[in-house]
Amino acid sequence: MDTSVLPLNKSNMHMRIAMPVRLRALLALVFALHLLLGANLGLSVDEAHYALYAAHPALSYFDHPPLVGWAQWPLVALDASTVLLRLVPGVLWLGTVLLVYRLAVRLAADRGRAVQTQAGFWAVATLLLAPLLHILGIGLLPDTLLMFWSAALMLQTLRLMARLHASSWVQWLLLGLLLGLAGLSKYTAIFTAVAVALCLLHAHGLALLRKPGLWLAIVLALALVSPVAIWNAQNHWVSFVYQAKHGGGGSWQGLHLVRFLLVQALAFGFLLWWGGVGVRSVATGERMLLGFFAIPFAVLAYLSGGGTSLPHWTAPAWVALAPFAGIGLARTWVSGKRFPVRAMVLLQALACVALPAAMLSAGMPFMEGKTASAESSDAPNPFADLHGWDAAGARAKLLAAQQGLDAVAVQNWTLASRIGWYARPLKVHVLEDRFDQFDLWAGKLAVGGSALLVDWSQLPYEPPLGAHGFAQCHKLERLEVRRWGYAVSSFDFYACRGWSGQPEPRLKSAADKAAESASAPTGPSKP
Repeated sequence: MDTSVLPLNKSNMHMRIAMPVRLRALLALVFALHLLLGANLGLSVDEAHYALYAAHPALSYFDHPPLVGWAQWPLVALDASTVLLRLVPGVLWLGTVLLVYRLAVRLAADRGRAVQTQAGFWAVATLLLAPLLHILGIGLLPDTLLMFWSAALMLQTLRLMARLHASSWVQWLLLGLLLGLAGLSKYTAIFTAVAVALCLLHAHGLALLRKPGLWLAIVLALALVSPVAIWNAQNHWVSFVYQAKHGGGGSWQGLHLVRFLLVQALAFGFLLWWGGVGVRSVATGERMLLGFFAIPFAVLAYLSGGGTSLPHWTAPAWVALAPFAGIGLARTWVSGKRFPVRAMVLLQALACVALPAAMLSAGMPFMEGKTASAESSDAPNPFADLHGWDAAGARAKLLAAQQGLDAVAVQNWTLASRIGWYARPLKVHVLEDRFDQFDLWAGKLAVGGSALLVDWSQLPYEPPLGAHGFAQCHKLERLEVRRWGYAVSSFDFYACRGWSGQPEPRLKSAADKAAESASAPTGPSKP
């Protein structure tokens, strides 16, 4: 048992180091830029999906726990604008950065005031210069929530590792509260909970199990996450079955892992890797906090071999590494080895500018004409995703009313959330042979039913007709989406009737797209 994890006079050392005024001003500026960028972009596929959670309050949902919907519910109930919705991730991002600053300052407490301040600055810098973290600061995803709870849990665990706080019921209750909120955010919070347990066991040994506060924290955490279990029990445990299949992925391949690591380096930058240097600079017991990074990152890296890990899933892990990276960078900077740090700062700063610029312009002019088809190996324009869906939703509502239709249909589940959000309260049916959240909300389109079919040029499908589609589909119009004078994408709207109930979606071929473009009826254009 390590009984000297934190000296008693160290527990409040971080309170003496205030964040420099210039750093506060920089954070305020970045926060404002996040809101400005968010005000000029439509909701992404994931954002819209979780906003629909808030429009359909429930104890939990098919693919994620409920907090990402609950957090937005008051604003959605008030029909708040997109920029107000994006205040939620903005505040969470800012809170995460402030917690990381406090962690870095506290972990560097034995190295003097100057190094503490440097460590805090560099810890914040690693987050400001990580391109993907800015996306999570603009759009609310479960990972945005888990980043904040992970940083808060890391700080609270550090407190409870000290004998000074381990006898405090209030501190244990706070730990239980944070664990419960993390569990309500994302299922991968279980990795964070394991890190908490290992840190506290290392600090207190088996005596930890005799602390009543620990059991109180566990009971509170389980009570908070109970809505997830209750909802799943009422819905045949669909979330757990889905997550088990989703996490399993396909056959494991080393190439997938290499690709995952490369994407991680590009998405979060190389500055965070200085965490390896910083870990060696803290007390032995405090090094256990590295588990907040190592455990989720290792698991997700392994899962990437099966092709199931997405880049942003590791964001909470990188946030946990940032305090150590701040200490490592402070040491490197003070030692005079500044060239590699400056080079990384410059490269990552350019990436942090280029990414939002591409998002605002929809990748124009470099990605003009990038569309998908069954015959093309070219990837569609990823930035087109953020433009035109508001106009398409408004148009869908108008056309549905004109045609006497009470539902919208799409042929891929990734298209459902945006059109569902912007065309609400119209029901959305996904014409795929799969079960997802939209089946819980709207059910499958009934045999013989009718709907307004929406097709998007970035993921175009053939109109579903015959034995695996509708008896008839009449094309109504095309909505062109333009950004800064360039064509970005288009939406086709069909009035379809007589559904067969046997879906078999087929992507359009390049020839079909060319022929259809030449003869397509046009409608309004979205600038």
